[in-house]
Amino acid sequence: MVPREAPESAQCLCPPLASPTAKDVLRRRQKRRSRQHQRFMARKALLQEQGLLSTPPEPGSSPLPTPSEAPPGAEAASRGRPRPRAESGSTPCSRKPAPKSVTWPLPSKFVAIDCEMVGTGPCGRVSELARCSVVSYHGDVLYDKYIRPEMPIVDYRTRWSGITQQHMHKAIPFQVAQKEILKLLKGKVVVGHALHNDFRALKYVHPRSQTRDTTYVPSLLSPPGLHSRARVSLKDLALHLLHKKIQVGQCGHSSVEDAMTAMELYRLVEVPWEQQEASSPQARPEDREPDSSTDVEQYMEDQYWPEDLAPGSRGGAGQAQDRKE
Repeated sequence: MVPREAPESAQCLCPPLASPTAKDVLRRRQKRRSRQHQRFMARKALLQEQGLLSTPPEPGSSPLPTPSEAPPGAEAASRGRPRPRAESGSTPCSRKPAPKSVTWPLPSKFVAIDCEMVGTGPCGRVSELARCSVVSYHGDVLYDKYIRPEMPIVDYRTRWSGITQQHMHKAIPFQVAQKEILKLLKGKVVVGHALHNDFRALKYVHPRSQTRDTTYVPSLLSPPGLHSRARVSLKDLALHLLHKKIQVGQCGHSSVEDAMTAMELYRLVEVPWEQQEASSPQARPEDREPDSSTDVEQYMEDQYWPEDLAPGSRGGAGQAQDRKE
């Protein structure tokens, strides 16, 4: 049986595929290369934005692009790179520096001191250390001992110093006390009233930047530009500013009480005082010349002399004061 031939319409249902020409092959290669080039350029732009690849200048163009011609990511990349310093003749940056926070020593760095003196030497006119008290920022007693002077005591000045002959039985030598006290004062900010008298009795010089003399408290409380040169006693400052009475009675002063009072006065003006120290270190109150008065002159004042003192002794004291002036 001879098979029949299928009709021509049934023999080929799909159109014949044309063979690729050279133009089609070339066009496909160009598209492939174009896509590769686009991916390459995208990676290159990303590296340039990250600052990992520099852009070579085009022929005939400026080596440094202007801000308007810079690529969009160049500004972000430049933030991560350090900028060169401006030259001395260039315009300063308009950006203001951040204000510095005012800091001052910690409370543990503050101590207050007060000393009581007795009279030695001719007619008891030489003041020597007989008691010293040191208290902390919070008023805790760190040191309180009676001290035996290097020379024999002529006048105990009990009415003001509170020192009696019985106190000298348990007193320690001056050299021993001096080492103990200076060890406490080392590296500390020392608070006190008329500190030059206490340091003179200790035969010691403390850095002025680390002293807070409460005789300058009135000048800190006065209006700006008005500085009071009058020295106010610790007793009067305590009464008017702290509303407390000290140095009352005939038993003499207490160096512990006076040191605590000086610390209380300092804490009353601590903030403005330390702000002044931080803002103008060259104009701090302690940089002014200390009072020329000595312990001898302090005790020459009428308020320190008993009413029944012999006129001859007062005359001799006055002559000694005149010689010092």
